[in-house]
Amino acid sequence: MTANRLRLGALLWLLTLQFFVVETIVQLRWTARTDVLPYSRVDDVISDLGTAVSPARTLMNLSFVVQGALIIGGALLLGPALRGRAKRVAQVLLVLAGLGVLVVGVFPSDGVGTLHSIGAVAHFVGGNIGLIALAYAVRPRSEWLGTALALLGVIGTALTVFFLFGVVEWLGEGGTERGAAYVIPIGLALAGAALWRFGPDGETADGRPTRQELREQERAEREEQARRRDEALEAAAARQQADRTPEPAEDEDDEDPWAPSVREDRRRP
Repeated sequence: MTANRLRLGALLWLLTLQFFVVETIVQLRWTARTDVLPYSRVDDVISDLGTAVSPARTLMNLSFVVQGALIIGGALLLGPALRGRAKRVAQVLLVLAGLGVLVVGVFPSDGVGTLHSIGAVAHFVGGNIGLIALAYAVRPRSEWLGTALALLGVIGTALTVFFLFGVVEWLGEGGTERGAAYVIPIGLALAGAALWRFGPDGETADGRPTRQELREQERAEREEQARRRDEALEAAAARQQADRTPEPAEDEDDEDPWAPSVREDRRRP
């Protein structure tokens, strides 16, 4: 894992925050129109910004496509910086999420609606569960980062379930969808910034080991000291046991080979 590859992958995930900037610009363009109803982030879903009604629909759909490329590129480049069995799971799910949002941008909801819906579901499910897998993949390097990503993934997954099953009374349809979607770029940007800071070999940007690495080193040293202490105690106990064991008495016949045997004494009158 080279430093340049790590920085590029982290930068791609940081740039996923472009989604919030573009969404705001497109919404402002929508609001500027007087011949349509105002756009509401609570009641209207994100995909509406990419339909024919939206004055800046091309910009919104382009942002979806770019978002997919950024997620996929970061997942592939940052793979060597991840740890454990969850590494491969996180990569697969995040690539699925990237492909999903890319499909959303290529096929707007007022065009090929079926493909658009499939892409949206793939993005929400793959992205949020992917954050949970990513949490386990980065936890060996940073406990706080793993905890934050797991929390974001759980929140996003729960809101995805609510959105797909129509449980949107509390936040509205648009608000529930945004809760499921927003945590993905937030989590990826957070992971990208942290991995950039840690460096390719689990070190921080200034070359110092992370707290997680220091804790693991201290734990390994304590285990080694305990192992040596146990070996020393076992060796001492073995020596004490050997000292207590009496030596077998030597046969008198072995000491005096010329001594008459008991049988010969009995034969004499």
